[in-house]
Amino acid sequence: MEKTKLTAKVVSQEALTEDIFSMWIQAEPVAKAAKPGQFISVYTNDASKLLPRPISLCEVDKAQGRVRIVYRVVGAGTDEFSTYQAGDDITILGPLGNGFTKKNKKAFLIGGGIGIPPMLELAKQLDCERQMVLGYRDVLFLKDEFEPFGKVYVATEDGSAGTKGNVIDAIKANGLTADVIYACGPTPMLRALKAYAEEQGIECWLSLEEKMACGIGACLACVCQSKDVDEHSQVHNKRICKDGPVFLAQEVEL
Repeated sequence: MEKTKLTAKVVSQEALTEDIFSMWIQAEPVAKAAKPGQFISVYTNDASKLLPRPISLCEVDKAQGRVRIVYRVVGAGTDEFSTYQAGDDITILGPLGNGFTKKNKKAFLIGGGIGIPPMLELAKQLDCERQMVLGYRDVLFLKDEFEPFGKVYVATEDGSAGTKGNVIDAIKANGLTADVIYACGPTPMLRALKAYAEEQGIECWLSLEEKMACGIGACLACVCQSKDVDEHSQVHNKRICKDGPVFLAQEVEL
C-alpha cells in the first residue's frame, strides 16, 4: 500500500461545534492514493510527544490534491491542531489502513459521534441507494453535507433532533431496510450493529475506532480479537491500524 510521510500545508480550518474542527490539508501524494475509510497519522510540533494522532479521512479531493479531516479536541495533540491556520505546516503520514469495500447494494451508512466524518467520502463514492443514519449526543454536525447523497436520518440521545435514542432506534422507527451496512463509531454502537446485522442477515462492514501508536502495524498496541489467527502475531488478534480499521463484522469480536 502506498503511503507517504510529508510536511503538508493547511488550506483551511473551521470549528463545526465547540470542540469539533474541520481541516483541509494540501497533500497531493496522500489524496492521490486515499480511499474511503482510511486514515492519516498527524504529528504535533511538540518534540516531547513522539506518537502521532490517527485521524480518519472525511473527504478526498483528488483533483485539487487535498484531504479533509474532521476531529474532536480530546487532548494536547488535537488541541494543538485546532490552532493551525491556513498556510501552516502540518506533518502527516498516510493514507493508512484498509478502507471500505464498496458494494453495489442498497446501503446503510451509519456514523456515531466522531465516527460520522469518515462516512462522508464513502457516501460520495458509492454507486447505489444510500441511507445515512447519523447518531449524535446532542449537537449536530456534517448532517447537511450528507443530504446530496441520499436520505439522512438522525438519532440523538436527548431527543433534540430526529429519533430519541441510538442509530438502531432510528432504523426501526423509520422502517428502514438495507442489504449492506457500513458503520463507524464507538464500540457499543458497533457491537449492537453487528448483532443487528446477524439477526437480519445483512452484510456488515465496521470501521473500528481505537487508540493507535505506530499506525503501521508494528507495535501491536491496537489489536482486537479476531476469529482467525493473525499471521504476524500468531494469535487470535487483528491489528486495527494495519489489518483494518475496516473489517467484515464476522471477522472480529467486539
